[in-house]
Amino acid sequence: MAETFTQCLSCSKGVLLPLSDYGRDGAPIRYKAWVCSNPDCGFNIRIDNGEISFGRSVQQSYK
Repeated sequence: MAETFTQCLSCSKGVLLPLSDYGRDGAPIRYKAWVCSNPDCGFNIRIDNGEISFGRSVQQSYK
């Protein structure tokens, strides 16, 4: 079964891709963020400590 992704409503060109992370204790956090696949758009939505934020610029992490 193929995965389908939601179209980005901000640009209508890309799709929202799910990103996962790890919590402080190493537990996996599925779908912590969703990012538009269109690099010119940059729309994103994420969850940090139970709060939802969106629109922050997406950058590569060097951790």
